[in-house]
Amino acid sequence: MSEVTIRRALLSVSDKTGLAELGKALAERGVELVSTGGTAKALRDAGLEVRDVSDLTGFPEMMDGRVKTLHPKVHGGLLAVRDDPAHASAMEEHGIGAIDLVVVNLYPFQQTVAKGADRDEVIENIDIGGPSMVRSAAKNHAYVTIVTDPADYDGLLAQLEEAGGATRLDFRKAMAAKAFAATATYDAAISGWFNRTDQPAHFPPRRAVASRLATTLRYGENPHQQAALYLPEFSSLGTGLPQARQLQGKELSYNNYNDANAALELVAEFAGGDPTVVIVKHANPCGVATRASLLEAWEDALACDSVSAFGGIVATNVPLDGPTAEAICKIFTEVVVAPGADEAAQAAFSKKKNLRLLLVDELPEAHRAGLSQIVIAGGLLVQDRDNGHVTRDMLKVVTKRAPTEQELNDCLFAWTVAKHVKSNAIVYAKDGATAGIGAGQMNRRDSSRIAAMKAREAAETYDWPEPRTVGSAVASDAFFPFADGLLAAAEAGATAIIQPGGSIRDEEVIQAADEAGLAMVFTGMRHFRH
Repeated sequence: MSEVTIRRALLSVSDKTGLAELGKALAERGVELVSTGGTAKALRDAGLEVRDVSDLTGFPEMMDGRVKTLHPKVHGGLLAVRDDPAHASAMEEHGIGAIDLVVVNLYPFQQTVAKGADRDEVIENIDIGGPSMVRSAAKNHAYVTIVTDPADYDGLLAQLEEAGGATRLDFRKAMAAKAFAATATYDAAISGWFNRTDQPAHFPPRRAVASRLATTLRYGENPHQQAALYLPEFSSLGTGLPQARQLQGKELSYNNYNDANAALELVAEFAGGDPTVVIVKHANPCGVATRASLLEAWEDALACDSVSAFGGIVATNVPLDGPTAEAICKIFTEVVVAPGADEAAQAAFSKKKNLRLLLVDELPEAHRAGLSQIVIAGGLLVQDRDNGHVTRDMLKVVTKRAPTEQELNDCLFAWTVAKHVKSNAIVYAKDGATAGIGAGQMNRRDSSRIAAMKAREAAETYDWPEPRTVGSAVASDAFFPFADGLLAAAEAGATAIIQPGGSIRDEEVIQAADEAGLAMVFTGMRHFRH
């Protein structure tokens, strides 16, 4: 059937937003209102005539409201195929009246969990009758209209106005699709809660994940790819770019989100510390510096690789000020992310209309738990997110010479950055700033050489007497399988090495470090980032 006239509506909602207005609009069209419990009371409080479900079924609500709509006179009225003679006969024989519209939203299960309720209260907020009605109505959308979201009330009323008190099939199809997504999301929340509380397995046999569309994007990594941003319905992911306030600039693209997230995740490692600037290009850091002032941090981060910084992403761990914003505006920058910006900074950025300025209320928790996943042909790879970090007391000195205090500081700084660089990753650092970064190479030696080459180019650009790799510390995200990568770092002037260790040739690498007069520490932890 294309158009179905709405004569009887069943309303049962936890979220009462817009309920009274909807009830009045339906009543004005002569629609019979049938309802339950608190919804019926809210409608009556609005001065509307309401028929109780118990009057419809001939059975009272019972068992503390657990049983009220699970009845043939409800589900028969929802599931009957109206133009099927056998169905029509059954309805007449058993006194089942058709229900043309169902307006239901479910018990607040997610909100109950989020507020830290005890187990009994959580269980009581698992809706049974609601999802059953939603699914029955959605299945029979050829004859029944289902609405699960108060945001769709206006659309429903507009449809009734246009169609003379009826709904059209395309509208009912759209609402049915949304309804099944709502119940699937709801069940995913319940499944997730049981998995967290009652399943000992880190990875349960079945894993349901629910998300909602936040926005569609202009395109994906390339113009021929479509893209969108989804938000998890319920998780402990915390806040990040999707929750940021965009003060200016063009709409964020897929690549902007990906790159800006890489910058935000790295700068979060420095939360609560001295002013730090991170510059990212294609999801790889190309300059990081910590200094006494944000402007100094920007200047030294930029100096690491000013060529790659063009068209890059900038993130800071402290609010932006005017002088730093003015300096950033001297080069083309796609996105700037920060936990605040003063009026002078905002004024400076406003001159760059296309630059996206994003302000976050707080930086993400760098060491938070969680899962990450990658889609592969035929499946999903799921793993714990890399929240590992090392402290000084975890480091093992393996060379004859121990690192100095400054070398140790530079080792830890380089190691923090290397965690966020695509493998194979090599990061040189000196005095709290990156001196050269080699990313994404098929062997570690080449990453060492590329990082050193960038340092030499920086020295030529800024007319320094020598590259900043001289006297630096170098971090490797995984062990050196051969001594050649370490020797390449030594040739660049590094004096200290930080690496995981664990190679069958560790002794050979340690010997090479000793012969070169290097200090080297093992972390016992690697940070592959593919």
